[in-house]
Formats: sequence, C-alpha cells, structure tokens
Amino acid sequence: MQLLSIMRAALLVGGAMACSVHAQTSAPSEPIWRASSRLGYGPNPTLVADVSRIGGVRAWALQQVDAAYRASQQPAAIPAQFTRFHQPLAQIFPVFEAERQARKAGQEKLQKKDDGEPGAGNMETPVFSRDAAREAAAWRVTACSSPALENPLLARMTEFWFNHLNVFSGKGPVRPFVGHYELNVIRANALGKFEDLLQASAKHPAMLFYLDQVQSVADGSTGPLGQAHGLNENYARELMELHTLGVNGGYSQSDVRELARILTGWTVAPRQASGFRFAQQSHDTGDKRLLGTIFHNQGLKEGEDAIRMLARHPATAQRIANRLATFFVSDKPSPALIERLAGSFTASHGDMRVVMRTLIESDAFWQADQTLFKTPFDFACSALLALGGPHQRRDMALTLNFLNNAGQPVQGWQTPDGYKTDAATWLSPEALTRRADFAMTLAKQVPEPEFLNAFLSTATRQRIGQEPTPSRTGLMLASPDFMRK
Repeated sequence: MQLLSIMRAALLVGGAMACSVHAQTSAPSEPIWRASSRLGYGPNPTLVADVSRIGGVRAWALQQVDAAYRASQQPAAIPAQFTRFHQPLAQIFPVFEAERQARKAGQEKLQKKDDGEPGAGNMETPVFSRDAAREAAAWRVTACSSPALENPLLARMTEFWFNHLNVFSGKGPVRPFVGHYELNVIRANALGKFEDLLQASAKHPAMLFYLDQVQSVADGSTGPLGQAHGLNENYARELMELHTLGVNGGYSQSDVRELARILTGWTVAPRQASGFRFAQQSHDTGDKRLLGTIFHNQGLKEGEDAIRMLARHPATAQRIANRLATFFVSDKPSPALIERLAGSFTASHGDMRVVMRTLIESDAFWQADQTLFKTPFDFACSALLALGGPHQRRDMALTLNFLNNAGQPVQGWQTPDGYKTDAATWLSPEALTRRADFAMTLAKQVPEPEFLNAFLSTATRQRIGQEPTPSRTGLMLASPDFMRK
C-alpha cells in the first residue's frame, strides 16, 4: 500500500476526526489514558503495571505530584550525546562572547572583500549557540518520551511553565542560554512556589536578553558597560500582562512604566555563576507607585518585592488557575474549577504541589466530557513514548522536523505569549495528514505496541486489523483515539 493510501486509511479510522476526538470510551482503561496523557505523555506497559500495584489510577496520579517534585530537586539525567546545552553559565558566557567577536570579525572581512581585499571565505562559522539550542530542543523531546530518564509529570510541568514564561531561541543572545534556562529555572522550580519560579526567570540571562531588560536603565544614566540606553518597558509589560496579572488584571500603562523603573539595573553578569547582577549606577533611585503601593529606593530588594507582590496578587491566581485548567482539563474549563484552583493557589502562596493535587482531586479532571486534543508536541512525544522512546538519531531528527513543519518547533515561538494549546488551533485536515505521515514514517519496522490496543476503541481496532501487519503500528499512532488526551 502506498504511503498516501495508508494516511487516508488512518484518517478514516473511527470516522470524522472532529467528532471522534470528543468520543470517549467507558472502558476501565479510559482513566489510565486520561491521567497518563495529561500528567505525562501517555501510558506504557510499566505505567499500567504501576497503576495496578499502587491501587488505582487516582492514587497513582496523586503520587506523581510528589515524585515529580523530588525529581525536580535532582539534576536532570542528561544523555551522553548532549554535551553543550547544560554547561554552567560561567562557561557559556565566554564562548558566547567569542562567537559575537568572531561574527563581528567576519563581517569586517566581508566588508574588506567588497573593497577588493581578501574575504572571509575560509573563516569557521561559530556553532556553539546553534548546537546548544538544538541540543536543548532534543533534550525536551527525549525527556518527554523517556519515563526512565525523566518523571512524566515533571516533563509536562516543564512544558507548561516554559510556555508560560516563554523565551525564543531564535533571538541571537538568547540562543546559547535557552537550555540552561530550561533546566535551572523552569525544571528546577516546576513544582515549587510560583514566586520562586518567577524570580528565577526574571534574573536569568535568557529572559534578560529576550525581553531587553539588559537595556533598561534609569533615564539619564548609562548602562553597566558605559553604553547609553534608556528605560525599556518590554519585560515590565510582559511580566504583568502574561506572567502574572493578565491583560485584564487591573494595571495601567502608568504601572508598566513604574515597574520598569523599579527593575532598572537588572542585567547580566558574565563573570558570576548566577549570570545576574544588580547595577546600582543604572537604577532609578526615585520613588515609584505600582498598583497603589509606594516603592522607595531599596536597590535589588525593590524589584524582588515588586515581583513577589505580583506573584501573590489575586489576578495572578486567576490567570494561573485558568491556564492550568485549559492545559490539564479542558479548552473551556468551568468557572467553578478555575475558582477552586485559584483558591488553592492563594491559600498555599502559589505552592504548585498543592495546586496540582487540587486539580487532580477535582471531579472535572476525570469527567469524560472534559476533552483535550493533542498539540503537535503532545503527539510527537506520545508517539515516541508508545514506541519506547527515540531509538536512534533518525527518530530525533524526524521528530524535530515534524514539529517545525507542524507549527510548534521546540523553543521556537517568537512572541512571549507562548503556544496556544486548544483544539481550534491545531485540529485541521492538513495537520492530521502531516501527523499521519509522521506516524507512518516513525513506525517503520517497529513491532506493534500491543499494549495500546487496550486504549483503542473496538471500531479502531477492527479497522486497523484490516490492514497489512507492517502498517498497523503507524495506523495506531495516526488513529483518532490516539489524538486525544
């Protein structure tokens, strides 16, 4: 059977996708599928055995919260082939600066070539930043599809928070630092206090460069290296609009400017282990009024107090609750669920272990009518997981290329709002055809994952059973049943 025919067969399994994505089974395996696909990237034989041993899927789900937190407090298990992206900042900065100088020299040589002098044809192109960003993306895909390497809920929470506190690896100064940010800010704080995560993000070179905070100094002052700059409001605006309060969170343009003034002097420190320093000479020492609160000149503490205030604001609790509910429960979660999560967030001072237990204990999390459709990243991770993880370099290259073509490249969203996760964004005939193509290619010469049959509908199993054996694995992954979570 030609590949095109196989893809068409995959898309016909179970009928029209728009309808079948909402069809839920009442089989005992359904709660396992739901929990494992939302608190991770799907089931595998080991997980199914663990659910039985622990005493049921709900007990297993709650147990994952503490397991994920413990894992987050340990260094990530990095495969030997990844050697660049997780280096200490003190080692990344010198290489990054050397690359910048090499590029500058290359540009000068090219200019001389235009004047008739020898050019830079033999000059080696700097590759550290490029390779570090690629490794970081490959690590994300490896971690989400390898439960023995990374706790599934920790991988899922890392995805959630990276998307919420997004940085774009395509921005040159961000590129070499994105992997360090992912491991040491997002992963390390994924199930801790939200305000700790927010403070760590604000001080990391990836975020400082991404939203131009390194350029923001008090009006009339100079930057830490003597360069002339002025007040830059980019980070202050996104900190309130996206990271905390939300667009309707009750702040004004005046508050954006005041917060930007509070954060002047926050910049990178190439020679310090943290990569961050507070430059007093660049700080606005005047009084500021943010959301009705007066901030006097207290240097670094002034900014830390402002971020803490935003992290604990009631509007922030509502925003985080809404984002968690749409990520883990439904594209259109009930107001009651959002209120319950917001209450848990406020009462625990943003303790994500408490909030996640509240989410898992809610009836909404387990209700069949609370549906979710896999994003391309979900689909890629779950397909790799079902086949036992990436087995060779070909699998990784194929997956990253699929994500690029599907519109969700890892670390590749340019604006700070992060990827959308709803079905309306990702569910289309063209997208489904691309998924089927990826599934059939990935599954070539891979034995049928028989454990998946327990999670497929009778109609799907019967339809796949009519196809030749070599096609069945790919058809499982391309089926409508597999697209839901």
